[in-house]
Amino acid sequence: MKSFRVSVRAVLAGAAVVALTAVTLAPQQAQAAPGPVSATLSPLSAQRLAVSLTDRLQDSVAGSYYDDGAGALVVNVVDRTAEKIVRAAGARPQRVRFTQARLDSTLLALNERAAIPGTAWVQDPRVNRVVVTADPTVTGAKRAQLDKVVSGLGETVTVRRISTRLTRFIEGGDAIWGPNARCSLGFNVKQAGKPGFLTAGHCGNAVATWSDTQGGAQIARTEASTFPGGDHAIALYTAAAEAPGAVDLHNGRSQAITSVGAATVGEAVQRSGSTTGLHGGKVTGLNATVNYEQGQVKGLIQTDVCAEPGDSGGPLFDGSKALGLLSGGSGSCGLLSPSKVTYYQPVQAALDAYGASLG
Repeated sequence: MKSFRVSVRAVLAGAAVVALTAVTLAPQQAQAAPGPVSATLSPLSAQRLAVSLTDRLQDSVAGSYYDDGAGALVVNVVDRTAEKIVRAAGARPQRVRFTQARLDSTLLALNERAAIPGTAWVQDPRVNRVVVTADPTVTGAKRAQLDKVVSGLGETVTVRRISTRLTRFIEGGDAIWGPNARCSLGFNVKQAGKPGFLTAGHCGNAVATWSDTQGGAQIARTEASTFPGGDHAIALYTAAAEAPGAVDLHNGRSQAITSVGAATVGEAVQRSGSTTGLHGGKVTGLNATVNYEQGQVKGLIQTDVCAEPGDSGGPLFDGSKALGLLSGGSGSCGLLSPSKVTYYQPVQAALDAYGASLG
């Protein structure tokens, strides 16, 4: 039995590979408050500080993001008192127009009234709005429904159109195989002491047994799978297997994975996939909703990392920290590709769903 690392070699292509057209978002009504940040923060420190400040200030905070270039946490605030507290804590306050309660109300309305296939949305703290994406299939009655919902939400929403269809792709390739599909191994895990791996839920729905070559001997069996709603699955190895916690970097080396973390907007991340190998970018949104033809998936991480058919199910990570599993996206990895966006199922939610831990 060979050793299986987090080879993200194969994948049900991003549950949604599309190309975004250029879009201009409404500028902020206010700028980040002046004054230096007391110390440079790592993404992990920024994430912890963001949670602490949000817990402390509650409704006075409306999201935050990590400024990777400055090593600073930018926190959206709606009053002067919160502004002073945020600055004193070592973060950079930014006065904004819309409260978190107002943005949450917008997200709730979209989830309940605009679950239209071909759309997606996420709160973007950089512009203090909810950004709705719509693909070319959103026309006629679907477009009218979306327009009606959005018009009732006022300036809390901005809409951008994409040029290709939001959909899933299943491709042949060299990685973990089912009888009629291939997918990427995301992260090796253990469930009740048994070794296995996580992948995308739409992969688990399509494949009951897995091999490491096309038509090869069985190495694992899908134990459980969720899609839509979430997008995660767990497969258990059918024979004793060494399952190190590492990600294939597609250059003869691997990255050890030792922990699970929560993503932070602005955090620099990498994704590994069988079609396009290793690519990097930044987290651009959290708690995103995507409406596939098969149904709605909530709670996803949004990034500007590229992906192509065959990359779905693979791992999103920051150094040794596991973050997500590729669900879908938009834009190719070519130099001439328009805006790129990809969505990931947070790893912690998948581990919690199956009572699993990193292998």
